[in-house]
Amino acid sequence: MQTRRAFLTTVAAGIAVPRLVRAQKAQRYPISFSTLGCPAWTWKQILDQADRLGYAAIELRGIGAEMDLTKLAEFSSSRIADARKDLSALGLVISDLGASSNMHEKEGPARQKNLDEGRRYVDLAKALGVKYVRIFGDKVPAGEQKADVIARVAEGASQLSAYAKSAGVTVIIESHGDFTTSDDIEHIVNAVKSDAFAVLWDAHHTFASGKEQPADTYKRLGKWVRHTHLKDSKPGAKDRQYVLVGEGDVPVRTQVQVLAANGYTGYYGFEWEKRWHAEIPEPEVAFPHYAKTVGEYLAAAGVKQS
Repeated sequence: MQTRRAFLTTVAAGIAVPRLVRAQKAQRYPISFSTLGCPAWTWKQILDQADRLGYAAIELRGIGAEMDLTKLAEFSSSRIADARKDLSALGLVISDLGASSNMHEKEGPARQKNLDEGRRYVDLAKALGVKYVRIFGDKVPAGEQKADVIARVAEGASQLSAYAKSAGVTVIIESHGDFTTSDDIEHIVNAVKSDAFAVLWDAHHTFASGKEQPADTYKRLGKWVRHTHLKDSKPGAKDRQYVLVGEGDVPVRTQVQVLAANGYTGYYGFEWEKRWHAEIPEPEVAFPHYAKTVGEYLAAAGVKQS
């Protein structure tokens, strides 16, 4: 007769093994979601939902109340191996780490703080086996010429890229804030001139703010694009309002088609900004909707599950 402990061990093993086998055989589209979209979820919930909904990757931009990933207990030196095992057991990867580092700051404490954060994120990416760390150009301060700020952004990005290269990590700058046109991003990338520096194409921003068509943006930036942010919105009374994919006027289907047609091999990332916009639908609604809708777009574009 089995002891109670032996019985529970057998039951636990029987539960765990099928999940591992299923994860190993799971066929997934190359989609990811940002944790901006699920600010109330724990690390374990994030992993479980990504696996259950068929996502292949997770973009980390804060977990719970903590935005600085380097301060999370889950990624402390004593627990980081467990975090990697959690991901591996489910066949998931981290697409990138979303730092809040802004490169527009002038010399002084603020600039140093942003550069220091970028370096800490590179260190964490190396420890987690993550390829990319996202940064921002962000703003053109009042009274300054954009060309001068672009030069400053490029100088900061150069510092971080040099640091990242030695760690085997690539820094990616997002089309975001006051830098949402292909012209701006192209100037920055050409000024940095590093193979450890590339682009996160936020296709919503280049369309809605930069007023560019997807094919035009990709023609300019495609050779540098390593990750994407996709989302939909529609004009509101004061600003654009985020809506579920397919309910707004952002050509997400076309963006997917452009990426697929050009042989893009990164993740089609869902950036649902629930952390900043409490009024938009919950992740329990938005995440499965994105997986289904963009999965259909990918299938139609000839992208296979793997």
